[in-house]
Amino acid sequence: MDRRAFIKKTALAAGSGILYPRISLCKPFQSNVKSRVVCVTNLSEPNITDHVLTMLDKGMCSLFDCANPVEAWQKVVNPGEVIGLKVNCLSGYGSTHPILIEAIIERLNEAGIRKHNIIIWDRLSTDLEDGGFKIQDQKNNVRYIGNEVLGFHRDLQVFGSVASLVCNTIVRECDCIINLPLLKDHSIAGLTMSLKNMFGAIHNPNKYHLNTGDPYIADVNMLPSIRKKIRLHICDAIEAQYEGGPSFMPHWRWPMNSLLFSADPVALDYYGWQIIDAKRIEMGLKSLTDVGREPTYIATATDNQHRLGTNDPNKIELVKLI
Repeated sequence: MDRRAFIKKTALAAGSGILYPRISLCKPFQSNVKSRVVCVTNLSEPNITDHVLTMLDKGMCSLFDCANPVEAWQKVVNPGEVIGLKVNCLSGYGSTHPILIEAIIERLNEAGIRKHNIIIWDRLSTDLEDGGFKIQDQKNNVRYIGNEVLGFHRDLQVFGSVASLVCNTIVRECDCIINLPLLKDHSIAGLTMSLKNMFGAIHNPNKYHLNTGDPYIADVNMLPSIRKKIRLHICDAIEAQYEGGPSFMPHWRWPMNSLLFSADPVALDYYGWQIIDAKRIEMGLKSLTDVGREPTYIATATDNQHRLGTNDPNKIELVKLI
């Protein structure tokens, strides 16, 4: 099937009125079910940005066992919902790629989500601008906003060692959050990926970096408004960074040319940790554990108090596609 026929077929599926069962991370992880992690890598094309949509489609179809990407997206979202895309733009140039966001918006539109029901957001509007996004807050189009635009909900949310205000983008505006982290070293927490990306949703993340972020990172992801609305994690690993994060350090970055997908943030972060450690060793550096930055919050996120996912390789189904 050529691209034009493929797009026509998926568009017809989107307009059929079928509501596919959507996924949710509200329920505790079930130990008898394997968590699927999909890694799509482009090894053959020199310009990766021209092929992000193809990589996105491959990953979504594999993650949800679907024949076409629109059907896969319809398992995540339903028409009429407001969808928030949580990007990571803290380090400016080394941010979630705008081309990936454009591809996701295209597929969300085909799955029945209108543009005015899509919000691209991060900690601050200036962070978004540094990451190459243009701030836009018009009701009839995709919105690009920082947390300061809508502020934080006044009710304190508490879990374990964390007590925080959660941004109104999550609490009041969005029905569903799609988490779009980066694959990157972190000078304190060891790794910043799916779980750590939710620090951008609270008003006081500066309080929660002690002890490599353990148990704080896991606890933040248990705050009710966050836990009940995140349905999918897509990690931008087009370029990854194995040292010096979270700041942008180009001499410690490499073109991994990949996108990583999972509904389980713990399994995804565990896999990302293995990638970072392997690259560190390849480049002559010690592992995160050996330098005292093991991301122990990943294991904490699996315990009986959290049950956010699994870090057991025997319970992770890893799918690699090229």
